[in-house]
This record gives sequence, structure tokens and C-alpha cells, in this order.
Amino acid sequence: MVQERPNEVTRGGQPVTLLGSVPQPGDPAPDFALVARDGSIVRLSDTRGKVRILSCVPSLDTATCDAQTRRFEQELARLPEDVVLYTISMDLPFAQARWCGGANVKHQTLSDHREASFGLAYGVLAKDLRLLSRAVFVVGKDDRIKYVQIVKEWREQPDYEPVIEAARAAAAAS
Repeated sequence: MVQERPNEVTRGGQPVTLLGSVPQPGDPAPDFALVARDGSIVRLSDTRGKVRILSCVPSLDTATCDAQTRRFEQELARLPEDVVLYTISMDLPFAQARWCGGANVKHQTLSDHREASFGLAYGVLAKDLRLLSRAVFVVGKDDRIKYVQIVKEWREQPDYEPVIEAARAAAAAS
């Protein structure tokens, strides 16, 4: 039975029910198989030994998701080379490719549109909307969750500094 978490987040002030259980710091990060904008499959395990920032957005074609994705792209340039950034949404891969081209975003965007398995495994799938809730996860080189931030209101951006600090700390850990 899939866990339902009503009222944990809101969209425009209206409660959204999330599905799945959120992995917590210290937990093994669930692996995933998501579709890249070129149609290839990308797995978390493909970047084993690196720090991963998983930036989850409802849709790249919204102002807040656009701002979040561009901000993390800028921050990535200031992080150690062993930090990888993935922006994950339910947008179709060709829509992600179009958006990234127009936004000049180079980091990897990934789509969970096929099975919503990422959304369920990370506890960020919005039940009635079939979109991912705004959230950020930092996964360490050891494939364990280092930091979790579930943004309470979809129209708000994440608090970037704790994410960046967690990524730096995870990169410094041996």
C-alpha cells in the first residue's frame, strides 16, 4: 500500500496529497531510471561516487520552476567538480529539451513521466495532479541521503543555502 500524506504541501494555498515515503538523511537513496531529454535512461547509480543534487519541480514551464532550475545551474558552477545536478519533473523529455534550449540550461534534466517511480520512491508525487512536488535532495558519494527539503508551498522557491552547504559538506567527506 502506497503511503498518502495529505496536507503536507500546498499549491496556491490548497492542500496537495503526496504519495510515497520521503527518504531521510542517512537512508540509502533509492535508485531510479529516468528519461533524459535525448531519450536515454539515466540512473542514480550512473554517478556513484559523486555528490548528487536532485532538484524536483512540478513543471519547467512555470516561473518558480524556471527560477529554481536556473539558480541551481548558476550554483553548480561554484560547487566542486564531483557534484552532479539533476532537475527532475514529469515534463516530457522533448519539452525539457525545448525549455533547456531556450533557457540555455546545460545540466541534466530528467523526466519521471513514464512510471512516476521517482516521485513514489522519494515521496514527492502529487496524487491528483500527477506532478512532482517542489523538493531538493542531496545524495552523498556513499549513495545515502544527506539532506532533504520539501518546499511547503509550490509557488515558493527552496532555501538554496542549506542545499549548497550540504552538497559542499558531502563533497568534502571522503
